[in-house]
This record gives sequence, structure tokens and C-alpha cells, in this order.
Amino acid sequence: MRPNSTRKDLSLKGLELFQICARKGSLQDAADESGLAVSTISHHLRSLEEHLGVELFNHNRKPMVLTPKGKVFLRNIDDALRTIRRAKAEASAGGVTEASSLRIGTIEDLDSDIVPELAVYLSRSMPRCDFHYHTDTSHTLIEMLRNRQLDLGITASPSERYADLLERPLLRDPFVVVLPRRADGSLRDIVEGRTKLPFLRFSSNLIIARQIEAHLRRIGINASHSFECSNNQTLMAMVAAEAGWTITTPLLFARAKRFQSRLSMHAFPGKSFARELALVTTPDCSRSVVDLIDAKARSLIEEDAIRPLIGIAPWLKDDFVLRS
Repeated sequence: MRPNSTRKDLSLKGLELFQICARKGSLQDAADESGLAVSTISHHLRSLEEHLGVELFNHNRKPMVLTPKGKVFLRNIDDALRTIRRAKAEASAGGVTEASSLRIGTIEDLDSDIVPELAVYLSRSMPRCDFHYHTDTSHTLIEMLRNRQLDLGITASPSERYADLLERPLLRDPFVVVLPRRADGSLRDIVEGRTKLPFLRFSSNLIIARQIEAHLRRIGINASHSFECSNNQTLMAMVAAEAGWTITTPLLFARAKRFQSRLSMHAFPGKSFARELALVTTPDCSRSVVDLIDAKARSLIEEDAIRPLIGIAPWLKDDFVLRS
């Protein structure tokens, strides 16, 4: 296929639709996301291929599959569109006081202290802005960001790197063992299953549960469990009631203030491991807004979580830290 020199320059819409089709693998899914008709999207793709003189998709395959040249083109277009979207956002948003709308997603881990304080701060700093806050699992928040249902999210750092999202490291949150205050047996014996105290775990569909299970498998521990749930507060209540032990993180432990007098927190025995929290945004989220939220979130995490916990568990000092 040769380039058609009579056609107009590449259109931004055509490039954006190519990117969506490459991600979704389906014209119908791209139509659902963009709000355009399938025929319109198909027209844009044909025009793009004719202009370039190459086939970007293998049109005989379903779902849609990029050709080798299409993969190369996508890598370059991802970077270019990210830069264009950021420039458009900065040009149209003005200062943070002029922002008119912001959709923020956060994991439940921050919902008791940090998010309410952040919301109050943002409402004062951005008086003309309409805010929408959504609390959910990290996996769901990432999907909402990719589908442009959110502008910004504070989540567990995604295991994959997505070309259509930007990520700022925020916090290293190490995994710790939480036992009943009066637990019998050594920490290692409990973790390695040599006592009768059962393991209480997070629901297996959660990212945090998969991280914990993967590490336990790596070090050869098969912890039998009789209880699992998606709510950290429930796990802390069960441990406080001496129904078992669990693996969680300092940030989550900090939220369980009402149970802490009946709990003991310990460094994970053997090789340590941690989850990472990040500020994840769409490319068209204003950088000045992201900078504002990043700075305030760090301040609140330091004040409400890191300092108090290091005060009672100094061994966390080098591991429970803000990331630069």
C-alpha cells in the first residue's frame, strides 16, 4: 500500500481512534468508548492506513490484531498523544483555581482519614470545581481511568504499565504480620503453620491478596485458611477476637485504631516484601492539579499514618516511606 499524497494531513481524531482500537481490539468496543458509529471509526482507520500507505491491522483477524508496522506506529503514537493531551489540558485548565470538574478515585485504605481531609483541602483550593469521589478496588479504579470515567486515582501501583496512563510513585507500604496480642507460639511458627491459629486472608480477587499469596508461594509457605474477606477492618476485628492471624500493611493497620490495643504488629519474618501505592492519572489531567493533589496526599500520609506508626513501631522507619 503506497501513501496517498492527495489526502489531508493526519487527523488527531484518527490517531486517537487508532489508539482506542489497538487497546480494545474491537470496532464495537471502540464505538462504545468514543460514542461514534462503527462506520465512522472504520472510515477513520481506512483513511489513516491510506495516508501512511501501510496496513496497521490484520483485517482478517478478530479480535483486531496489529500488524508489525502497526505495533511500531502505536508505540510512537502513544508518546505523541500523551504529550498532546497534556498540552491541551494545561492550555485549557489554567490555574488550579479555574478547574471546573475533577473525578477522583481512591482505594478504601485511605477513606477514613486521608481522603476526607484531602477533599476539604481541594474544595478550598479549587472553589469553582465540581468534584466526584469514588472508592473502589485498585483493579476497578485502573479500569475506570482507562475508560476515562476518572481523571485521577490513588491506587496500588498496577502490575502492568499502561501506555494510556501516567503514574507517580507515592508510598512504599510493606507487608506485616498482625497477631492477637496474647497469641501463643513464636511468630515464625504461626506464619509457617506450626500452630493451631488459622490464617485470615484478603479475598483472592484483590490485588493485595494476589501479592501476598505470590510471596508465600515463593518462600514455600502454604498457609491454611478458614476465612477470607475484602474488608481490612473485618480482618482486624477477627484477629483482635483471637480468631486467627493475618498479613496486612502498616497503612491498613493504621486504620484499625479501635482494635489496636488487642493486636500486635510484626515485621514479616524472612525476606520482606511490600506493595507500592501510586497516583495514577489520564494524560489529559492537568499537571498543576496533579501536583497539588500529590503534594497534599503526601503531607497527609506522612502526618496521619507514617509518623504515628513509626512512633509505636520504629522498625518501620526505613521501609514504610514516601516514594520519590
